[in-house]
Amino acid sequence: MPSKTIDIHPHIIGDDDKRYPRAPLGGHQSDWSRLRPVTVDHMIAAMDEADVDKSAIVQASTCYGYDNSYVADAITAHPNRFTGVFSVDVLAADAPKRMRYWFGRGLTGMRLFTIGSTMTTQADWIDDPRVYPAWEAASELDIPICMQMSQQGFPQLVNLLKRFPHVKVILDHLSRPVLEDGPPYAAAASLFELARFPTIYLKVTPRTFAECRNGKATPETFFPKLVGEFGAFRIAWGSNYPASEGPLKNLLAVARACVTCLPQPDQDWIFARTAQSLYPALRDN
Repeated sequence: MPSKTIDIHPHIIGDDDKRYPRAPLGGHQSDWSRLRPVTVDHMIAAMDEADVDKSAIVQASTCYGYDNSYVADAITAHPNRFTGVFSVDVLAADAPKRMRYWFGRGLTGMRLFTIGSTMTTQADWIDDPRVYPAWEAASELDIPICMQMSQQGFPQLVNLLKRFPHVKVILDHLSRPVLEDGPPYAAAASLFELARFPTIYLKVTPRTFAECRNGKATPETFFPKLVGEFGAFRIAWGSNYPASEGPLKNLLAVARACVTCLPQPDQDWIFARTAQSLYPALRDN
């Protein structure tokens, strides 16, 4: 078992709608944030129960949109447990200013939500020239960008990887590859082709651990290939709790069980060391 455990994809939802008003991207709030919200206090309790040391809380865009206040306040209250991943409208002219504001509030990563539960089709603005100033700001601030996207958007993403070669990009949920065909995982070829870009990182989540057991796929064939292509130092675990139904300790147990086929040093990278390389704020003080 890894000596430390760090989660780079939990979400928190406040219980004060007046202080933290709902403004979901896509115009309607996600079911999970409405039906099973987890406050910061409950998140800490769940982390303690699961032996998760620290987390990079990801802005709940399907609840709060671009208002990252609840995550920022959680970091202020618990700086030794959390950093955060903010969302801004990268098409807006003031995007770099907003990025610097949230960075100053303790959020050390950014997430671009281009498809998901409240947005069912892949957005087409990924490499729109209007986003360039935001990517330049990410490079200057040295913060990673999480991409909530599908493989349909990979050609646009490649354009950005070439234009901004110093920005680390984390693919949420591996960008939802199809794995059921099993080895050699030809249906996920477009994902593996991205391994040639050294700034691409992968976030393995409950969706990944479910998909790698569908059809002909098995954890014992998929994860060695994933690590072989990208290296464990570019793969990190994210719980997606509570969007993925918990308890958190169970989500972590499933994740650990799926990667027992990997050497312990690789597991250490996936469950902590990669997170610390992406988010230095999560390193030990």
